[in-house]
Amino acid sequence: MTFRSSLLYAFHLIFPRTNKKSTARGSIIGAIICIGISLIPLVVVMSFADGMISGMTQRIIGLSSCELKAVMRKASRQASDYENLRHYSDQLKEIAGIQDCFPQIECDGLAAGKNYRTGTVVRAVESEIFLRNENFKNLFVVKDGSIDEFVKNNKSAVVGEKIAGLLNIKAGDTFRIIMTKSKGDGIVSPVVSSFKVAAIVSSGYQELDSMWIFIPIEKGFAVLPRESSTISVMIKTVDGVKSELSLLKHKCIEKSAGIASVFMWNELNRSQFQNFSSTKVMLSFIMLLIVLVASVNISSALVMLVMERRKEIAILKSIGGTNLGISVSFLVAGTACGLTGTLIGLPVGVLCALNSNYLIIFLENLVNVFSKVIYIAGGNSASNYQAMHLLNPAYYLTEIPVSIPFGELFLISSSVILLSFVVSVIPAIKAGKERPLETFRKA
Repeated sequence: MTFRSSLLYAFHLIFPRTNKKSTARGSIIGAIICIGISLIPLVVVMSFADGMISGMTQRIIGLSSCELKAVMRKASRQASDYENLRHYSDQLKEIAGIQDCFPQIECDGLAAGKNYRTGTVVRAVESEIFLRNENFKNLFVVKDGSIDEFVKNNKSAVVGEKIAGLLNIKAGDTFRIIMTKSKGDGIVSPVVSSFKVAAIVSSGYQELDSMWIFIPIEKGFAVLPRESSTISVMIKTVDGVKSELSLLKHKCIEKSAGIASVFMWNELNRSQFQNFSSTKVMLSFIMLLIVLVASVNISSALVMLVMERRKEIAILKSIGGTNLGISVSFLVAGTACGLTGTLIGLPVGVLCALNSNYLIIFLENLVNVFSKVIYIAGGNSASNYQAMHLLNPAYYLTEIPVSIPFGELFLISSSVILLSFVVSVIPAIKAGKERPLETFRKA
């Protein structure tokens, strides 16, 4: 029995010429559909997770530390005032591979609005950072006010959208920042500074929008307590040399001997990025288990097909069909089922992933409609109903930047086809070992 004959018989197994009702054929179609359906959420989850993690990572790195961050030693002369810090920053810019540097001061404080107070991280930055830094310029969206006002007014501030909502303030309003200052001998006194809101911005990530308030760095040196502040320089590298980040770090360390400690972005946010990676791995593992269960259906369908085609197998063997040839036919049939399911599920999954933001909005609206009806039916007032969110915006991006991981999708597709081949082995061997004489005797 030649390989071509085996392929021909495999085609006949999947697409029989007879219109006779076949339970096994229905099982094969069901197995193909199950694989296709199981691949759809896997593709969506992987694309969704990639886009979500990429968007969060981009914002954390770009808006918090850049690729490198030099943390100044408090006793160093360069950390004493803005002029010396700016001079040190300019020295770092002379290193080949560094695009720009942005001095800043960070300090924990308390922001007080009209009727509410909340903890915050006050970041004293250069006024033009929102115009000069590409990450600040592209990732921050101005919701109210103008960045130009922040550049012009030394007593103005840029506030995150979430904090502005909590404090109930808008552009043009005045709010206070409260910090503590040590006077020695264990005496701590509050320091209160007033700022006018120049602009309210959003990064699309509420965890960051609820944390930062930006003030001019000159004002920061005047009002922020030195003992509880972190003075640093964010270092942005040229895109083409990001792979040489470790080398740039060592160059910065040489330039900063006795002045500052230099860290890479993955060292500053290690636990958070590890959490992102483990979450993605866990989600992918759960989805792969679903695909595994769907692939087992192929094995069940082939077992039924072997039982249904015993007479055909017996006839083939009686006219010269070999055990290997019959087994190959069933292996090809099982693998073809996996391939067909992949070709169905993969494009549908990619299509759903590309439209995931619209799907989430549609599902949220649908869930809220039914929930509101049930809420009102329970005798509650419609005005008191609070809308539900499938993805809490406090922990996720408001809009997911979808990223299709083509390399991983190719690996998944190959794995599904290989898995289909593996689960087909036992039924195929069983088909090859069918004995024609016993089949004819029972018939």
